Parts: sequence; C-alpha cells; structure tokens
Amino acid sequence: MEITTVEPFLDYLGRVHERTGRVAACIPPDRLEWRPREGTFSLGDTVRHLAAIERWMFAENVAGRPSRYPGHGPELAEGFDAVMAYRDRMHAESQEIFRALTPEGLQTRCTTPGGASMPAWKWLRSMVEHEVHHRGQMYLMLNLLGVPTPPLYGLTSEEVRERSLAG
Repeated sequence: MEITTVEPFLDYLGRVHERTGRVAACIPPDRLEWRPREGTFSLGDTVRHLAAIERWMFAENVAGRPSRYPGHGPELAEGFDAVMAYRDRMHAESQEIFRALTPEGLQTRCTTPGGASMPAWKWLRSMVEHEVHHRGQMYLMLNLLGVPTPPLYGLTSEEVRERSLAG
C-alpha cells in the first residue's frame, strides 16, 4: 500500500493509535513499571517507547532530520497519568509534522537510524507495523498479569466463532 496523500494515512494512523490507547488504558497504575523479566521493557516503557519513537525518530526522519530518540525510561514521564499525557503530547506533535507532508514530501527519501534510505511514505508505513508489534506485546503482558483487555475490533475470538456459519 503506497501512501500518496497524507490525510487518509492520518485517519488510518488515528484509528491504529486509538486501538493501542484502549489497550494502554487497561494497564493497572500500580503495574505500570512491571516487566515480565529483568532486562525487558515494562508496560510503561512500552507506552513511552511508542510515544518517543513516533515523535523523535519517525517524525524527525520524514521531516528530513536525524533521529533524536531519547529512550523510553521513566525520566520521560513517571506515573500512569503522566505517561498517558506524554503519549498524547508526542502523538499530537508527530501529527503536526506528518500533516505538513505534501504528496512530493511523501516521495522524498529519508534516512533511517540504521542508514537505510527509503521514501517517507514507506517509513511511515513501517511506523504503523512497529506500533502494532508493541501493542501485541502489551496484550501479552496484560494477559500474564490476568488483566482483561478489549477485543481488537469489537468481538472476541469466541464471539466471532459463535456468530460464524457452521462449516
């Protein structure tokens, strides 16, 4: 899927971001810094990482600037409310940068931190894949904690099966 104009992409990104937000909202505040084992991201790290990487890597790169990713630690935002506010703020700042992309700007090559060169639209597409990857991690981590999570598109697997035609 090639992104040729930014508005339909921003609408799509908004829906992806909203679904991720519904999962993040399930994090119990007292488990924000829980991690499945030492050396892995905590739930809070994951939310901060998604916020920071969208703004300071993906948005900077498509604007023709190098990454300024600051990491994902609690020094960026500490506590549930601060982490969610940081997420919202970083997304809003990213949206402003993305919104300025013209059709020509979407075709302009950007350089990733790994040194790859690609059209901006391809880098934006990989940003969505990155968010979905980490959303899946949050679902798994919350499941390990026994925390109920929302179905991705409104129905659980069991509900889809119940509503499906018998084959």
